[in-house]
Amino acid sequence: MKLPDVLMFASDAELLASAGVVLLVLAAIASLMERRRMRRVALHHVGWVPWTGIFLTLAIIGGGLLSVAVPAILTA
Repeated sequence: MKLPDVLMFASDAELLASAGVVLLVLAAIASLMERRRMRRVALHHVGWVPWTGIFLTLAIIGGGLLSVAVPAILTA
């Protein structure tokens, strides 16, 4: 499988930034799912997925990746 040229010739900082953005988008989706779970009409069908923990994990890792990548992108 051939990688697109955008990914093949990207620097490490660009790859870290794109991974950070993907993780932050997934964190936003987890936050929306937690909001949906809290507004459920049938309270006895709450669910078992820990959306808050998933949100926090993805947001911290994504923010860390972006904080490492942005200075390298700005100096290049």
